Amino acid sequence: MSEYRWSRKSLDELKEFHWHTINPQMMRDGLDPDEPPSYQWLADNGWSGLAYALREHHDLTVKEFFTDIVGLKNGASEDYNWGIDDEDTISAFESYLSMLERRRGLADSTLPTRQTHLARFARVYRDLHSNADLLARLDDRNHEPEEIERCLRVLDEFDRELSTDGTKLKYLQTVRSFYEYLVDFRRATYNPVENAAKQFRWEQGTPDNRTMTAEQIRELYEAASSLEDELLVLGLASWGLRPGELASMHVSQLVLDVEEGTEPYIAFDERKNGPGTVALLYGVDELYHRIDQLDERASWNGYVFPSSQSASGHLTTDTINNRFKRLARACDIRVDGSVPTAKLCRRFWYTTYQSAVGDLLSQLEGVAEDQGSSSAEVVMSNYLSEEKRRRFRREAMRDALAEIFE
Repeated sequence: MSEYRWSRKSLDELKEFHWHTINPQMMRDGLDPDEPPSYQWLADNGWSGLAYALREHHDLTVKEFFTDIVGLKNGASEDYNWGIDDEDTISAFESYLSMLERRRGLADSTLPTRQTHLARFARVYRDLHSNADLLARLDDRNHEPEEIERCLRVLDEFDRELSTDGTKLKYLQTVRSFYEYLVDFRRATYNPVENAAKQFRWEQGTPDNRTMTAEQIRELYEAASSLEDELLVLGLASWGLRPGELASMHVSQLVLDVEEGTEPYIAFDERKNGPGTVALLYGVDELYHRIDQLDERASWNGYVFPSSQSASGHLTTDTINNRFKRLARACDIRVDGSVPTAKLCRRFWYTTYQSAVGDLLSQLEGVAEDQGSSSAEVVMSNYLSEEKRRRFRREAMRDALAEIFE
């Protein structure tokens, strides 16, 4: 029998399973969490039984479940926000996706995934090269070496940010297919990522679930010799920020004075999946101290990690990564034999969060038994409001972080 016992779960339980388990995995794999995942992706993660249970017990397709019950978007949309302002590139993306839908008959849930891949590639390209014009240099082979290097720099960012080799290869496959489409239809004379896979040691199908332990994170934090380094570890491991988000964090993003019962947070106008906020469940006192420390500088520009040598006014992503690795080397910390990188902290955050929520559900088992409910998940979904569920989850995570950092 499947460990998930799909046929025994109500729609509310399946919906809760999505938010507790499927949604975090989608984010780790670089998928758009607002779009329905594909059946193949579900199957790859061991959740193929969900489709059968929906069909046989709830008379729903997978897409209907994610759109009508969970409330995700209904597939690729003409109103999709690409996050760039280059109309020629957007037009090429939409033409490519239209061709896939019309001629290859791809599943509706596959198109949004490719949409997400292309949008992220274009946004990173823009951030690195000041514009998102992917087409301008494709009609002249004299530009080919330079354009290959431009694209490889984008893939370098993917290599740092995405969680597994399989995910990196999926992004690359989408981008390569897009450029192949341009070449096939004489809109480009070459494909700048045709041989890009040779430059990276990405292996398809090799599980990459490496993460750091709580003991290793604690050791790094205790080894930090400055408030700046303490915040570097806190930002990566207790807030779950990406290295680039931490490097560019500005005081204007911080909402620290909040009403009792709510958490301080960081506001982002743009993240990988759009605007959003990150709750600060731990480390607020250190953040206050850092701001007080910086505020004494007459020339402070508002960045939490300022830099007078960087054109941006703040530390670069590479500097954050290098400082993290320096701490790890000083502590002689290894993960699978290698010095860990900053991105492993984000995976640590997800692992810790899931574990904390699991502990919370274990505590509710007694309540479920007393109420005659089939599981703690039912108590969470049916008897607690979303606001209370969110508060309980955050309190569980806060306790878990306190055990590590205190």
